[in-house]
Order: sequence, then structure tokens, then C-alpha cells
Amino acid sequence: MTTNHDQFNQIMSIMRRLRAPGGCPWDAEQTHESLKRYLLEESYEVLEAIDSGSDDLLKEELGDLLLQPVFHAAIAEERGAFTMEDVLATLSDKLIRRHPHVFGDQVIKDSEAQVANWEKIKKAEKGEERRSALSGIPPHLPALMKAQKITEKASRVGFDWEHVDQVMAKVLEELHEFEEAMEQGRQDRMEAELGDLLFAIVNLGRFLALDPEEALRKTIARFQNRFSYIEDRLHANERHLQDASLDEMEALWVEAKSRENS
Repeated sequence: MTTNHDQFNQIMSIMRRLRAPGGCPWDAEQTHESLKRYLLEESYEVLEAIDSGSDDLLKEELGDLLLQPVFHAAIAEERGAFTMEDVLATLSDKLIRRHPHVFGDQVIKDSEAQVANWEKIKKAEKGEERRSALSGIPPHLPALMKAQKITEKASRVGFDWEHVDQVMAKVLEELHEFEEAMEQGRQDRMEAELGDLLFAIVNLGRFLALDPEEALRKTIARFQNRFSYIEDRLHANERHLQDASLDEMEALWVEAKSRENS
């Protein structure tokens, strides 16, 4: 049986072989830029595996996700920039440095205090004063996730509501303004007000400790499952969606929803 260290060396050796002359042409052609899409895709496939509840699928998808840093490290190694050993050493140092309450004598009372301390240490590590309290948010995050990160950072410096009722009132206010924009028929204002409404809903989710990105992702999955149920029921009777009335589809939708609840 190989050790974990041997297994890690083996996967790096496989990647080097794939990119070497006589290896795999596709692997050899990849760059940091070309691989960006796969990093995102594999991350979302891990989320899907978690939702499935299958340990075998999660194990497989985690391996696919791990392949991405292995790939990037191999490319960087070829450029003489850094190696996978450097990546792991940097990560180990960071984890120890940012958990002084575990690896040192600092006392942290709860997870909220740990988040604040993490941000403080991270800020000191950068060696410069950030110009904004909202700095440090990756620009390519999905919009809902980015909105949540922004509102979290604003909240830490006191720019926040005191009660959830205030947040709910803001959601209703933005909904009313969106309705006004619809009545005016102005596309530009409707877009702006829809954005404001979504942002307010993200704030509501944060206030209630709900992840809006995860909530929407699960809603999409439910919609897909219910819609597939409608298609399957119609196909079982040798019919297509185009043949069914809206009332028929709505009745099957309610049926699919009831099956979920039961």
C-alpha cells in the first residue's frame, strides 16, 4: 500500500507525463487561462455530488476538483514559477498563522470573533492599508455570492440594519419600486430596480443566515425535477408538452410538488 505522500507524488508524476512530449496533446496545450472554466465546472459538480448524498460520487468529484490545482501547479513548475510543494507549504503556513487560537495562545470566543480575527490577520499580511472596507472580493464571483460578500463586509463596519423586520421592509419597498418601473415601461429602470430587489433579498438571506446562492441553486434543481415529471407523465401517455394545456401542466406541477412533500 502506498502512503499518502507517495500517492500525491504519483499524481504529479502522471500530470508531468501527460504534458511531456509523447504524452497527451490536449493536456500539453492547456494554460492557466484555458483551465479557468474547468475549475468552476468541477466546483459545481462537487456541489451536485454533495446534494446527491452519494459518498462514491463525492469521492470521484473531489478527485476531479483536485486535478485542477495539480494541473496549474504542473504548468507553473514548467515555467519555474513554483511547485506543488510550494503550494502546500504556503497553505500550511497560512492555516497555522491564521489560527493563533489553535496553534498559539490567543483566545477566540466564537466563530464570529474568528472571522473578524481572520480578516485582521489577512489585512496585516497584505502589508498595505486597503482603501475600502469592501476590498478583497474576487471580481468573478457569481452575482448573488458577490452581493452576499459585499453586504457581509459592510455589516462588519456597522453599515447594516438592526432588525430583520427592517430588511423585510426594504425588500417590500424595492418590490414596490420595481412595480412602478414596470408600469412606466422603462426597460433601463426595470433592470435597475430588479437589481435593487435582488440585492435586498440577498441581504434578507444573510440576516437569516441563509445562503442565497445555495437557496437559488436548490430552487432551480426543484424546478428541473418538477418540469421533468411533467414531461415524463405526458410522454407516458404518448403526448408532448406542445399538446398539453397550461392547466394540464399546472396540475402535473402540483402533483410533482405533492410527491416531493410526501
